Amino acid sequence: MSEGRLNSDFRSQLLVGGAIVASLVLVVVYLAAGGSSYAPAQVQDPCKHREWTDPGTLQEVAQQFSLSALDGAACELGVSREELTLALPDEESRQRFLDEYDIGTEEFAKAIRAGLLRAIEDAEDAGALSPLVAGPLRATIEDIPLDQAIELVEDAGSAFETFQNFLGPAGDLLEQIFG
Repeated sequence: MSEGRLNSDFRSQLLVGGAIVASLVLVVVYLAAGGSSYAPAQVQDPCKHREWTDPGTLQEVAQQFSLSALDGAACELGVSREELTLALPDEESRQRFLDEYDIGTEEFAKAIRAGLLRAIEDAEDAGALSPLVAGPLRATIEDIPLDQAIELVEDAGSAFETFQNFLGPAGDLLEQIFG
């Protein structure tokens, strides 16, 4: 055998050996970091109220509003917020969800509205929504079609922005007086 061929074989063996050593080091580091006892995080109980942080922007209020609405609806339905969130994007995923949990459309709509009402209450309690806005919003929720209710749960930010734009400068003045 030629010397070049031996060097090539040696380099190949050295690379394979290095890869094995690197793999073993990775496994040891993983185990030392607690990787052998990994357990997924527990899903939080949607019926347990969560504290709202001090919202600084309309988007932060909208995000907390959506999470609170999802929690409220999930609590009504006896499922996790995550399961409900996966059911909302389209009619097909909603129908799968309803079939899987043996939930009727009316029960589902009632739960979504209850979640929205809970979110309004939570926002009002946190001082993120004035009673002046909360009252008409509650009345609207009672009659809102299911598709619009789901939109509000999924994207409260656009609804809040629309309402704020509708009120314009009067909204700022009313907030100062009543908020």
